Amino acid sequence: MAKSRAKKLRLYPQQPEIVPPQIEGVGSLPAVLRAFQQTAGWSLRYSSGPEPAKPNDLTWSAPVSPGVGAAPGHLRLDPLGRETAPPYPAPADLATARSFASALGGLLNELMQTRYALWQREAELAAGVPLVPHADEEQHLAARLEAVLKGGAESVHCRAAALYLLDEATTQLKLRSSWGLPFDRLTEPARRLQGAVADLEALLGHAVVLSDTDVMRHWKVPEDFPAAVCVPVSTPTTLLGTLWVYSTEKRDFSDRETNLLEVVAGRLAADLEREMLMREGIDGAELKKQMAVAERLQRSQLPSISPLLDGWQLAGWTAQAGGVGGDFYDWFCLPDGLLATAVADAMGQGLEAALSATAVKAALRAHGQYHREAEQTLRRLNLTLWTGSAGDQYATLFYGLIETTTGRVCYSMAGHPSVVVIRPDGWDSLSRSSAPLGESPETDYEQFGYTLQPGEALVIFTDGVREARDRQGHLLTEAGVAEPLAGRLNLSAEGLANLAREQWQSHTALCARDDRTILVIKRTTA
Repeated sequence: MAKSRAKKLRLYPQQPEIVPPQIEGVGSLPAVLRAFQQTAGWSLRYSSGPEPAKPNDLTWSAPVSPGVGAAPGHLRLDPLGRETAPPYPAPADLATARSFASALGGLLNELMQTRYALWQREAELAAGVPLVPHADEEQHLAARLEAVLKGGAESVHCRAAALYLLDEATTQLKLRSSWGLPFDRLTEPARRLQGAVADLEALLGHAVVLSDTDVMRHWKVPEDFPAAVCVPVSTPTTLLGTLWVYSTEKRDFSDRETNLLEVVAGRLAADLEREMLMREGIDGAELKKQMAVAERLQRSQLPSISPLLDGWQLAGWTAQAGGVGGDFYDWFCLPDGLLATAVADAMGQGLEAALSATAVKAALRAHGQYHREAEQTLRRLNLTLWTGSAGDQYATLFYGLIETTTGRVCYSMAGHPSVVVIRPDGWDSLSRSSAPLGESPETDYEQFGYTLQPGEALVIFTDGVREARDRQGHLLTEAGVAEPLAGRLNLSAEGLANLAREQWQSHTALCARDDRTILVIKRTTA
């Protein structure tokens, strides 16, 4: 006969009760209160629990929080009583004593908040300890699972046990480990979950005990034994499968035995979860190392030394929203006194954007060697990006060619970068919008020109700078970047870039979600 013992299956863990650091644990508090009494001539005591309802004999009281999740206590100020041992210090006036006590109460609150924050951080750091395989771990997971199955089966006087785990689609149950069954059971195909009545009942959170062979067929028992028990194998958040324990004799199972098998199932779930976390932790640590290497490589590829050109200064700043991203600035010298400059923003986030940015930078440098017109370079770069991608890689780009002898800047833009010229008496926007790179192979790009005068600076930045928002949701805009720079042309190009970066940092109140780049080109002399 089959019997089912009801049991609550918790799919989500309950929130643990918060036990914050208690104020009684501040060992110096009694000494501080005694020192207050000796100095101020008043009694100052800490009492746990809520503040009293203002009895007639209460001189002054202030709440003190012992930590989040615990009831606040209070500091109580009273005149010295007869129980105070002499000598009696001369009491300060009430206003002074209250001010002194209030300051001590504020200090005590800050101390408890710091202790509570430390309590939280230590637990978070404990959770951040990387998982690594133990050097002395001798048994493979297969051996550990079989040992648990054997121990569990023998503890309830059974001769076989089997662990069936769900597939990713949760449609099949596959035998993954067994004890007491023929080895070839591991090679058999998975069982369909649909119609496996006992397994379904167990996955709902019930221990299914089968002690009547007449009903075995209805419950779809995987093996032919006179009696069996099926219990769920799960973590607090995930259903993993079922544990079957088989008896060679017709018998019943007591509540104590089914409880014991549930403990065994919990041990199996813990071993499986540990192995999964171990693999994820090792893979995650390796991926983290690779991302750190990619971040250093991407940062090292940014030019850091301004070209040795008389009368010209260049400086840039790039910060990615994540470790790696799609923004970059670049400059390189060409024959005939030309200086090529670029600011780019590859669409997307993280590694995807970084790979696109690398491709754009490499193609830009290659095409820039052969074309002396900015729009021709962008046209060839656009075709390269479009033909080399699946149609989902786009980039914003400013590309400018500077005649270092005359100050003439010929530039072309794809997408919507911001370009402003800073003069001693103000600033002007040179920004234009066009189709981004990679959108269409037939896109034509227009070339523009501007002659940069001595003492002027050209500032190019991406939308991650321009569209930064403050707490009220206001955008920084081009004006927000350019206006603080106007009148500060006494600064070097690096100083102007740092000032623009500080302006962005002081404006934004949110976590940066976009990559951001600033490039400053300053002409110092003719």
